[in-house]
Amino acid sequence: MGNYLNPDINNFMEVVNSSIYVDKTELLEYLNSIAQTTQKYICISRPRRFGKSITANMIAAYYNCEADSKELFSRFKIASCESFEKYLNKYDTIFLNMQEFLSQSDTVEEMIALIRKSVIWDLLEKYPDFRYFDETNLMRTMQDVYNKTKRQFVVVIDEWDCIFREYKTDREAQEKYLDFLRDLLKDKGYLALVYMTGILPIKKYGTHSALNMFDEFSMIDPGPLAEYVGFTEEEVRNLCKTYNMDMQEVKSWYDGYSFEKALSIYSPRSVVSCMRFRKIGNYWNQTETFEALQVYIDMNFEGLKDDVLSMIAGESVPVNTGSFANDMATFRTEDDVLTLLIHLGYLAYDYDNKIVKIPNSEVRTEYVNSVAASDWGEVSKALKNSADTLNAIWQRRPAQVAEGIRQAHFETSHIQYNDENALSYTISLALYAARNFYTVHREMAGGKGFADLVFIPRRKFQEKPALVVELKWNQSAEGAIAQIGKKEYCASLEEYKGNILLVGVNYDKKTKEHNCVIEEYSK
Repeated sequence: MGNYLNPDINNFMEVVNSSIYVDKTELLEYLNSIAQTTQKYICISRPRRFGKSITANMIAAYYNCEADSKELFSRFKIASCESFEKYLNKYDTIFLNMQEFLSQSDTVEEMIALIRKSVIWDLLEKYPDFRYFDETNLMRTMQDVYNKTKRQFVVVIDEWDCIFREYKTDREAQEKYLDFLRDLLKDKGYLALVYMTGILPIKKYGTHSALNMFDEFSMIDPGPLAEYVGFTEEEVRNLCKTYNMDMQEVKSWYDGYSFEKALSIYSPRSVVSCMRFRKIGNYWNQTETFEALQVYIDMNFEGLKDDVLSMIAGESVPVNTGSFANDMATFRTEDDVLTLLIHLGYLAYDYDNKIVKIPNSEVRTEYVNSVAASDWGEVSKALKNSADTLNAIWQRRPAQVAEGIRQAHFETSHIQYNDENALSYTISLALYAARNFYTVHREMAGGKGFADLVFIPRRKFQEKPALVVELKWNQSAEGAIAQIGKKEYCASLEEYKGNILLVGVNYDKKTKEHNCVIEEYSK
């Protein structure tokens, strides 16, 4: 076995021998179906912490002709597939982690030269007695090996897009790298399968792509591979049973990505950490800090900040993903920024309705941290102070609550601050900290109507009072409280045994003041 040609399969063995391994080996059945066909090129882009490298190591371990991995895979789903043994350990497999080569190089030219030298070294080590046309030419050497052995190659490329993340504005370097991949991969008879994975889809220049032979599956449209984006609902439910975790809590924190063929997809790294430590929390920031997000949401595009605030408040916003240049430097509009955030996992995309939202509580925390650390005026202050505003409700200090709401008040071009619906967005921001303790329901049915906002304590915070919030516009906070009683909004909480606080909020358009009244509900 070499370093890059038919590498050791220990990396994948370590994964499956870990305390938590979710079986995704059925992806191999799809790859087997396209191997040695014109569809043999596949590029899968995923955010960090979504198991890209684990999958790449799995593929290399399965096809590697110098490994005997039948026993390793026989306990997993792929073993029951018809194609399992037909393709198992049948190919010379080349595994390239592009980030590794880039880290050892000062320029892209050095990186490409190192890749060529490293793979040729392994090829000549395994096949020393062949007659080679040019032992410095990687493509010709691979062709010579194939001509002699009649065994095709499977090429697995991890972190394929690292050039576009570290050489963000160096177009010449990017083009040299794409040309190298094209020359190595395109229309080559020595290839049985090429699997590339990274964060970004394939970069295109002008009207064409150097790598236009690839089928691409991304966070925009993962197609038939949606269930392999992350953990499915069933997989997470099984883990919750094993580790005695609250499924609803886990769903609130880590679900949120939804596709046509997989309606609930969870962030794998976060779910695994949650199970291992038996604790709901923010594990996203263990792989990168909120500043990574802050760079993009602070960009000066019209409407971007307002849309971010709307999404923090729980709304979805429209997006056009068509103009995105598949890099991390070319931003012409707000849509390009939002599209990048989809690929980075910071937004979930609804393909049918062409809208985006913040997927879950864990990721929403990163937005709040970013906005709170940025200069977004009173809104930044409101998010920082949201815990104090919530505490003021618990302690029945309506004046402080009204001030917290005032700080969160924002106006946008598409959501004018002129009705109760817009006011609810503001309340959601002012009481952002409530998400740490409550499940939040908007327009919750109860009695003879719908309560504007209802906050129900999560299971581990049952000592907190439930909150029923009614909003008014140019009326009175007292009238909001009266409506809660008149329309019997608390009827939906009949099974709830704890205390309930009624919160009435009114905005006076003339005085531009918020008023608040807080009362305890008498059962």
